Amino acid sequence: HVASDRNGFVLGACVTPGNIHDSHLLEPLVGEVIRSFGKPLAIAADAGYKTPAIARYLLRKGMTPALPYTRPRTKKGFFRKSDYAYNEELDGYRCPAGQRLAYSTTNKEGYREYKSTPHICATCSLLAKCTESKNHQKVVTRHIWHGYIEEAERLRLTEPVKVIYARRKETIERIFADAKEKHGMRWTTLRGLKKLSMQAMLIFASMNLKKTAKWTWKAAEIS
Repeated sequence: HVASDRNGFVLGACVTPGNIHDSHLLEPLVGEVIRSFGKPLAIAADAGYKTPAIARYLLRKGMTPALPYTRPRTKKGFFRKSDYAYNEELDGYRCPAGQRLAYSTTNKEGYREYKSTPHICATCSLLAKCTESKNHQKVVTRHIWHGYIEEAERLRLTEPVKVIYARRKETIERIFADAKEKHGMRWTTLRGLKKLSMQAMLIFASMNLKKTAKWTWKAAEIS
């Protein structure tokens, strides 16, 4: 996991086992950057970091999240979650057929569950496009921090955030490509988290020195 600035200099890095989800690392990595260089105005990250917790963390810290569009994970032929309209005042959803899905409970992952009335769904003409549950009950979930994701989605459509996110392919993606192709990071050659962390830090330090040298030579040529 790597953080870079808009010029492509590596500001921080963290090596983890492969079974650690990306979203667990953004907060400590950004915290490291803040301690060393100050708070960024905006953070661009890929879809692996697009979670309610991360959107909440960035917005509450005063950093603009620049997160990508993610396709709905809906089975083909079924209604998308966006087809179910949320009513904030009533704290419930309205299905395409007009039935209200009332709040039921909040699960341990922080998702509020909204459920339909089974006997109404059983006779609905749209049931085949709505749910395959045996009891004919549709369940829609909404994270308790979903409002932060909605704000991130709103910001995603603004021109400044579009420009910020477009820089990812020129900065962090370039760092990953160079590390793999030019510095042997496509495969591991060492064993153990401590050794791999040391190797990664040395490689990123050398990449920063290389970029600094290029900038210095360029400045000398211009002068």
